[in-house]
Amino acid sequence: MTRLRTATALALALLAAPAMVSAQEATSLLDTSADATASEATFSTQGTRQRGFVFSLRGGVGMEPKYLGSDEYGVTPDLGFRFHGLRLSDGLDFGDSDAWNDFRGFDVHGSFDYIGKRDASEYDDLDGMDDIDATVELGMGVGYTAENYRTYADVRRGFGGHEGWVGEAGFDFITRPTSDWRLSMGPRLYWGNDEVADTYFGVSASEATGDRPAYDADGGLLGAGAEFVARYQINRDWGLEGGVEYRSLLNDAADSPIVDDGAQDQWSVRFGVVRVVRLNF
Repeated sequence: MTRLRTATALALALLAAPAMVSAQEATSLLDTSADATASEATFSTQGTRQRGFVFSLRGGVGMEPKYLGSDEYGVTPDLGFRFHGLRLSDGLDFGDSDAWNDFRGFDVHGSFDYIGKRDASEYDDLDGMDDIDATVELGMGVGYTAENYRTYADVRRGFGGHEGWVGEAGFDFITRPTSDWRLSMGPRLYWGNDEVADTYFGVSASEATGDRPAYDADGGLLGAGAEFVARYQINRDWGLEGGVEYRSLLNDAADSPIVDDGAQDQWSVRFGVVRVVRLNF
């Protein structure tokens, strides 16, 4: 399983940005943390308002289960994009031009996730099962950020390996030990409809064996867990970010023969470098 927690390209970010109404980010399952340290104003000229666009890119490495329910882990890329602010010359502003500062209040944001292809021939536990193509999940979400907490709810639709609907909700407690550090931690809930549950946790009659009975997985609450994210600001343009996520598969996902042969507890870790980009136009 390869899952990219936020949008991995500027094109996807521009798709989400028009939907922002005072939003600061395009977020994932299981990645939604905001920035914490104030820096100098970005959009400034000699006495006039300069139009501009501020966003940040994250690149690094991570480790996660090779597929949903697997007890084997693999190394994956950690790529991310976060929208921070857009300022137009007529005074219309979206988000916050300070990339290291939390936007406070309600926001509407784009939501993106990616689930890599599941090739059954690569895993003994999946021998005889059908392959699942890679999936891109696109959707929208709403959130609210205050001084010491943030809450959000996202809905996404799958394209590719599954064509179903997924939901994700979370709540983070936020603390800033110093002006350079921002730490957040909180619970997560994950939902999927029948299409999602049966794609990743179901076993059809043609896939069933003596050790792997046929199984029809129904949708609903499929997982719950928690995520911890730490970010460190090096200077105005660069930073570091790492995260650890735990997810326990629940209900029909946990009862799947695929998970019986794998693991109900799913962990992932990531670490990347953050680069703030400021474009004036």
